[in-house]
Amino acid sequence: QVQLVESGGGSVQSGGSLRLSCAASGYTYRGYCMGWFRQAPGKEREGVVVIDSDGRTSYADSVKGRFTISQDNAKNTSYLQMDSLKPEDTAMYYCAAGRALYSDYSGYYCVRVLSKFRYWGQGTQVTVSS
Repeated sequence: QVQLVESGGGSVQSGGSLRLSCAASGYTYRGYCMGWFRQAPGKEREGVVVIDSDGRTSYADSVKGRFTISQDNAKNTSYLQMDSLKPEDTAMYYCAAGRALYSDYSGYYCVRVLSKFRYWGQGTQVTVSS
């Protein structure tokens, strides 16, 4: 059974940094996507970034240049380094995993679409104050 456990959330001032971790168990990275999503109060959950088992990434425009995803396959852990945080980054952050999509043209690939991710962590709160 796939399990995902996030950690590293907290409260910071605008311009600060946080690093989130997602420890995964029950699956191998090959053929899977790992993603970070977030949900602010009163808003829909949105995709922040996804990464495939070859390290290819797709970031939301709102976080490009500020957030960096990485993964340590040996530890089955994904990390989200968040720099230059803004108040609008305040949200509950979730890590998620799901099987990668496949096409003859692209091979395996990942998309920032909630419905493509079957497994979810419990979430960790990030609060950025101005």
